[in-house]
Amino acid sequence: MIGTLIIIIVAVAVLALALGGIALSRSHRRSGGTTTAPPTAPPKPPPQGPPPTRAEPAAAPVAAPPVAPEAEPEPLGAPPSYRSRLGGVRGLFSGAVAALRAGRIDEATWESLEEALIRADVGVSTTAALLDELRAKVLTREISGGDDLLGALGTSIRQLLDSVGSRALRFDGRADHPDVWLFVGVNGVGKTTTIGKLARRQSAAGHSVLLAAGDTFRAAAVEQLAMWAERTGTEIVRGAEGADPSAIVFDAVQRAAARKNDLVLADTAGRLHTKVNLVEELKKIRRIADRDPGNVTEVLLVLDATTGQNGLTQARQFADAVDVTGVVLTKLDGTAKGGIVIAVERELFVPVKLVGLGEGPDDLVDFDSEAFVDALLAAD
Repeated sequence: MIGTLIIIIVAVAVLALALGGIALSRSHRRSGGTTTAPPTAPPKPPPQGPPPTRAEPAAAPVAAPPVAPEAEPEPLGAPPSYRSRLGGVRGLFSGAVAALRAGRIDEATWESLEEALIRADVGVSTTAALLDELRAKVLTREISGGDDLLGALGTSIRQLLDSVGSRALRFDGRADHPDVWLFVGVNGVGKTTTIGKLARRQSAAGHSVLLAAGDTFRAAAVEQLAMWAERTGTEIVRGAEGADPSAIVFDAVQRAAARKNDLVLADTAGRLHTKVNLVEELKKIRRIADRDPGNVTEVLLVLDATTGQNGLTQARQFADAVDVTGVVLTKLDGTAKGGIVIAVERELFVPVKLVGLGEGPDDLVDFDSEAFVDALLAAD
């Protein structure tokens, strides 16, 4: 009984102490945390100055469209020389060139020339035409020695190459009618990289460029082109994977006209020239791209120079399907089959307008027949 009473008394004492502490804490907070310090003086107002201008309300953040920056495009580097990059195909001609410079013309000379031309993928018919012309000149004594024969061979090749017309990329520049350059070819030839390098060149030349990611079937093709758009400061129009490429190209042309872009570079999915349905789709893209306000001025067939005569077969089929206006030969620096340039122009009468002489951003250069032949037949 006494123990119970003691417990009750202790509990009452603890409760009383707790209630007292709570009351004291509340009183302390009401008084600002102290009861002895005098109140501080109110802060002095800041010195008077000109009344501040009223700030405009901040606009809601808007995603900026990927347009070209106001800064000047990065200047292009010096283009590579043909002599420095065509070592593979030059090696094929080195023996024949050395024999000719020795001054003799005999049956071994003709065999050496024929072998070099065919191995370089000039083609059997083109090789025969070139050599028949040279043999006739030897018989009529227009050519009397090896140096003369070598010079005549170079002249014949240049004349053949220069007979196909202008190599300049056509750019009309009509107001509100953007020029469209369409890129076609099989998978793996370098279409997307070619577009990126051309976007760099055209932007540096002062043209406002828009890219159309019409290759919606190859994995990462759109992302690859988007990377080039970022590097070159150009806008890109793209769609979901598997989207209709014609619709993407159409949208790109409309947007280019609305934004006063000068040029649309349109990628297309790589396709085998033997697939009828895919070639028909390519024809559709070509028609849509040329609808007002679009103005298709170039259909560029991209060929891998390392494929040689296989590239010629591709070129023939694509040229029949979409009216190819020019050829871009990639990887010319990495092959001994550079003679395909001669075969394409003689057999298809389509000019080679651009060639790839390396993997760098400035290694896509205008085709120069003089420099090409000089590199082909040079002694050093």
